[in-house]
Amino acid sequence: MYKLSIFYLLFFAWLSTGCSGNGDSPAETKNGAKEETGTKAPAPMKNILFFGNSLTAGYGLNPSESFPALIQKKIDSLGLNYKAINAGLSGETSAGGKNRIDWLLRQPVDVFVLELGANDGLRGIPPTETKKNLEAIIDKVKAKYPEAKLVMAGMEVPPNMGGKYASEFRVIFRQLANENNMALVPFLLEGVGGVRSLNLPDGVHPTAEGQKILANNVWKVLKEVL
Repeated sequence: MYKLSIFYLLFFAWLSTGCSGNGDSPAETKNGAKEETGTKAPAPMKNILFFGNSLTAGYGLNPSESFPALIQKKIDSLGLNYKAINAGLSGETSAGGKNRIDWLLRQPVDVFVLELGANDGLRGIPPTETKKNLEAIIDKVKAKYPEAKLVMAGMEVPPNMGGKYASEFRVIFRQLANENNMALVPFLLEGVGGVRSLNLPDGVHPTAEGQKILANNVWKVLKEVL
């Protein structure tokens, strides 16, 4: 009788252990671990390098009001995995950009937006020279990051620079875009250039409202590239 009681005690102890639900915990833990391990890591952030002059830098404004910063807001609102890098430098010419680009290419570049030439035009630099410098910049980007997507921001000069000069200057941006398979923003300052209320007192640099229009001009083209 004593032996039989021991048997029943052991039997019920076994039942309580096996049916308590604790036995499922290791399986659940393992499954949970598998699920956690199997979760895909977020895609690496891609860089958009905006390479330009004071128009890109947002001269006279808070950096958050520049068109690259405004485009970053559009990117974030869409949940796109891109980081806008503002490499605008006031007073920059195409020749200066050619000398500066190597330093900036030390960081990964997935999309390259080229906005240079306006200061060349205002200084009357021959369009052939500007085109040569811009081509050198493009070639450096392509050599370092052959898979990078390229965007050209077109520019125009005021009529007082002379009709022939203005015409020759305007076409170099489209030519470069066609020759290098670049997406083209026809005229960066479309809707802003020459509009007094959208420019600072100097009549050259866009106000915060003007920069919003620049951002839209660029975004129309850039969004198709991303």
